[in-house]
Amino acid sequence: MGTDLHAPLGQNRGPGRQRRLPPFGRILGGFCLIAIAGFSLYSALLRDDLKKTQPIETAKKEEPAPAVEEKPAATGLTQVDPQSGANTSRIVTGDGSVVTMFSPNNRDGNGPVLINTNQVGQDPRMAATPNDSLLENSPFGKLPITGPSGLRPMDQYARPWSGARGTRVAIVVSGLGLSQTGTQRAIEKLPEEITLAFAASGNSLQRWMQDARRGGHEILIQVPFEPFDYPGNNPGPDTLLTSLSATKNIDNLHKAMGEITNYTGVMNYLGGRFLSNTGAMEPVLRDIGKRGLLFLDDGSSAQSKSGTLAKTLEVPHAFADVQLDGELQQDAIMKKLDELERIARRNGSAIGVASAFDESVDAISKWSEEAAMRGIEIVAVSALADDPKHP
Repeated sequence: MGTDLHAPLGQNRGPGRQRRLPPFGRILGGFCLIAIAGFSLYSALLRDDLKKTQPIETAKKEEPAPAVEEKPAATGLTQVDPQSGANTSRIVTGDGSVVTMFSPNNRDGNGPVLINTNQVGQDPRMAATPNDSLLENSPFGKLPITGPSGLRPMDQYARPWSGARGTRVAIVVSGLGLSQTGTQRAIEKLPEEITLAFAASGNSLQRWMQDARRGGHEILIQVPFEPFDYPGNNPGPDTLLTSLSATKNIDNLHKAMGEITNYTGVMNYLGGRFLSNTGAMEPVLRDIGKRGLLFLDDGSSAQSKSGTLAKTLEVPHAFADVQLDGELQQDAIMKKLDELERIARRNGSAIGVASAFDESVDAISKWSEEAAMRGIEIVAVSALADDPKHP
């Protein structure tokens, strides 16, 4: 017995059947695997059901919404000039000085407005958007007017320039809107310093105006005037005629003006007979000046009285010095551009006019690239207009 007490446990035992405990861990693991497999199968079946029903629910929720016309963010705000919130009055004193007085006033309308601080020129980001304070409604559309503070469309939509008194040249390319491909090519290829004149009888003028303004161009509206050989040479519908009453001619002028906005002035298309008739021209020029616009005479008629009459009526006026594309060949146009440069060097400035033909556009583009290297500044036509209010 003593020997048994001192023997190590588990040794020297007789052969006998050992008792083994049940494998509870394996049983528990098996149940877990079965549970996981069952849950996975249930999830898969449930997912299939969801996939089958989801398109029906989505189709009900995502019914097409009515189309809404997208508008630029800026169109939600009305553009006003800085003095629109004030009453402005001007008094001429005994010595001829002008005293301007301001008093508080409420702006028209409610909500926020966009204050336009540019008195000369327009923010390029807003160049295709008209200043509402410089427009009035009419039976012929929105027409330009001088604003309450005295701001003129001629100033608001003018292309800024350096202000240096060196040699300056303005080039006006006219007839835009008559040919769609020609208009697009002129806007894309001509430098932004070139002034563009849109024919009132053209097509898609509002779209082309916006493209031109976004491209940095100053623009004019081109109005048909009666030539000497009318009606054999007919400038188009709503031509201003010496045989019409002043009221009818003003109506035709307003029809042309209402085609687009954002222009600095009016340019004649033909019009030798009309421009030489002071009785017919006076009410037209007076209306143009009252609206804060300039008048550009294309120089095609030696008998034109527009310059003398504009000075009398104190209407901003410009007169073209050279017709650039009388001969429609690029070499001939380049020679005319050189002639324009000589006139500008002699007089300090000069204005050339051309039509939007491919040959003219190519020649003007090429010459403009070289002009800056010769010390010539190309400016918009408003920079060279004789302006009685800003001599």
